[in-house]
Amino acid sequence: MWISFAGLLIAAYLLGSVCSAIPICRLFGLPDPRSTGSSNPGATNVMRIGGKLPAALTFLADAFKAAPPILAAMWLQLHPAMVSLVAFAAILGHVYPLYFRFAGGKGVATAFGILLVLDWRLFVAAGISWLAVFAVTRISSVASLMAMVLAAPLASYYYAPQLFLGVSLIGLLVLWRHKQNIRDLVIGVERGF
Repeated sequence: MWISFAGLLIAAYLLGSVCSAIPICRLFGLPDPRSTGSSNPGATNVMRIGGKLPAALTFLADAFKAAPPILAAMWLQLHPAMVSLVAFAAILGHVYPLYFRFAGGKGVATAFGILLVLDWRLFVAAGISWLAVFAVTRISSVASLMAMVLAAPLASYYYAPQLFLGVSLIGLLVLWRHKQNIRDLVIGVERGF
């Protein structure tokens, strides 16, 4: 079990390190998202520089790249806490990708995909939170923080407490990656849609 767990942690990190925004932007003839807009290789920045289609493709690729190792961990019947740590390894790869000099995205799309695979109720709770906050603020970073830092861990605590550790770590990582957005919000220069 421990060997399988270690192998899945490594596999999850390596799969998470595949930063889809960069090849998708190349495919569409767009500039490197790491040097344009917010300099973040994620769906929101791809939307700003390239529009809906490349952004949607980026979101979907980032969301579901973590699924194989998580599903494998479930199939091997690892303890749910271990499954949630495999999920965390995937988002860690997305945020600090091995293949792109550890300069990755903020993890929101990957986090949504992870929640859907772990427990659909967590995905729904985070999704409703994101939509509600975005409808009011029109600021993606605020919606993302509310969804991943508050809604997802609270839903996990209520519906799937064995996943709480991994889901909380994901929320903390998303919070850390949004530190510049938080600074921009405080001084009133954060960009919205």
